Amino acid sequence: MPLAAAAAARVEGAPEWPALQPMELDALQAAYRRAFGATGSLCYETEYGLPHEFRQARELADIAGFYRAFGFTNGGKIHERPDHLAVELEFMHGLALKEAHALLMNSAEQAALCVEAQAKFLNDHLGTWIDLFAQSLALNTQEPPYLPLAHFTAAWLHADAARLGVRLSLRNRKEVTHTPFDPDFSCAACPMVDLLP
Repeated sequence: MPLAAAAAARVEGAPEWPALQPMELDALQAAYRRAFGATGSLCYETEYGLPHEFRQARELADIAGFYRAFGFTNGGKIHERPDHLAVELEFMHGLALKEAHALLMNSAEQAALCVEAQAKFLNDHLGTWIDLFAQSLALNTQEPPYLPLAHFTAAWLHADAARLGVRLSLRNRKEVTHTPFDPDFSCAACPMVDLLP
């Protein structure tokens, strides 16, 4: 049983892990290109209809402030923007680990601080766009593994929000219009392919 499935079994209302079949790397990469295109812009919080052009910088600063407050660094050789879905999910994971550690150390105050931060981050950031992400992805693809994983992630965050007493909403987001990517898109056809490592 995958680790995520084991964790889901312990959270009330958590969705079941999607039944996914193994895929060859070439097929997985092709499915990724069909789902996300070349830029993967679906995966960034601030790409989802903020009502004012200067809001993006403020949102990025706020997200980075959460990360700094809890010692979370976006390291490695390749740095992703702080509003990328994977980075935001990793931050929530880090907060859950800090909460578990605090409970193991009998520090209810520290655990409560982590729970409060999880609720606030879901309310202010991750929860405001996860449903839009899943809906936008569905316009690009209906195939596994990315669409079932996006729906699982959205459902998981709704269950986690219920656990934390947060009601997820799309406030501060205007309607986003989206055109599906060309299904015949191939990185090999791109003139910049020679610049890739």
